[in-house]
Amino acid sequence: MHVIVVGCGRVGSSLARGLVEDGHSVAVIDRKAVAFARLGADFAGQTVEGIGFDRDRLIEAGVEEAGALAAVTSGDNSNILVARVARENFGIEHVVARIYDPRRAVIYQRLGIPTVATVAWTTDQVLRRLIPDATPAEWTDSTAKVCLVERALADGWAGRPLVELEEVTGVRVVAINRMGAATTPTVRTVAQAGDVLYVAVEVERLDAFDDVLRAGRSSGTGGAAGSGSSGRKAH
Repeated sequence: MHVIVVGCGRVGSSLARGLVEDGHSVAVIDRKAVAFARLGADFAGQTVEGIGFDRDRLIEAGVEEAGALAAVTSGDNSNILVARVARENFGIEHVVARIYDPRRAVIYQRLGIPTVATVAWTTDQVLRRLIPDATPAEWTDSTAKVCLVERALADGWAGRPLVELEEVTGVRVVAINRMGAATTPTVRTVAQAGDVLYVAVEVERLDAFDDVLRAGRSSGTGGAAGSGSSGRKAH
């Protein structure tokens, strides 16, 4: 696949080299030719000097044949503009924009532009290592409808089938981390104290799910979290 990387800083140059190593054809765009030195003398891809949202520079970089584009310059506005031009003007399906302001990231994700909020991601990763229980991992899809969250199992659910938690809350337990080993659950999987759950849940149901999880009981909570089942049925 042909991939365009706009921005040849530390992230862009590393991304471009990795893509070439994986067998993709790559074109890198940057305003300053000196930035291409980060790619190394043996870089097998193409370099284009210019502004990333300039149509002529994008065409020179092969945007009409590209299957993906990453906008990773140092400016939020530039990255979003590049991403929009690539998607709306050239029809590139796989587009991602690097964003420093996490508030903007949420807005653009709702517009259907996938973003990577650098500051938010870094902060989350640091906090998760300092205080594991304080900052759960969370991913939200580009439509802001579904999120994937990491939650420690509340003691009240230990010893009970995970399918019960799914049926009560309407979520899907995608995976479990148990004693440092991850696995996918089955209809027979019983929750154990210390389990860490990776759960897919509709954004609007997340608060209700957290309430049920903390309460450790199902009585009177089915309506709050949603009455749908997980789709798995015990035999």
